[in-house]
Amino acid sequence: MGRLGHCRKVRGVRVKRLLDIILALVLGLCFLPVLVITAGLVFGSLGRPLLHKQVRAGVNGREFTLLKWRSMTDERDIRGELLPDENRITSVGRLIRRSRIDELPSIINILRGDLSFVGPRPLPMRNPINLAYNRARLACRPGLTGLAQVSGNTLLSDREKLAIDLHYIRNCAVLDDIAIILKTVLTVIRGERRDEALTQQATRDMENMS
Repeated sequence: MGRLGHCRKVRGVRVKRLLDIILALVLGLCFLPVLVITAGLVFGSLGRPLLHKQVRAGVNGREFTLLKWRSMTDERDIRGELLPDENRITSVGRLIRRSRIDELPSIINILRGDLSFVGPRPLPMRNPINLAYNRARLACRPGLTGLAQVSGNTLLSDREKLAIDLHYIRNCAVLDDIAIILKTVLTVIRGERRDEALTQQATRDMENMS
């Protein structure tokens, strides 16, 4: 990458970070009533603690603790192992997950600099999915939402999600992030839909990288 290209990339990262902070503050204020109500619902259905904490891999593999509202009990079987998710999720948990409200506490992660609003979804530190590409996938700050999440999400295979994440890192800019945020809202309203054209293109590009 030439000096001009490097400067543009650094400038883009700084603009993206500034927009993240501004948007996080605005959304935090706008959704304050929702946060208070959700805290009450979670407390009423699950008690304390209110937040679920997960250690995830951030930019360049740096560990951070991802924050979400709790949505499941800690019920275990006779061997002491956690029951399947579908047996532990509460009605409140199902509601806040479906509406993505469970992720609102992650605004704190954005303000801390752990997350961006848009980027590859943060995975556990030792996630086994395509480890050969993890270094490339961790080249940018992970996101609360991302290109893979608005292009099919649960309708995609792990390999397809990885391919789309790598496509995002190579090609997307700030204006693309705005489009992804708008598509995230549409996805919440209308449900998930596969973007076949993007998925096929991203998969071909990843195979060419191998």
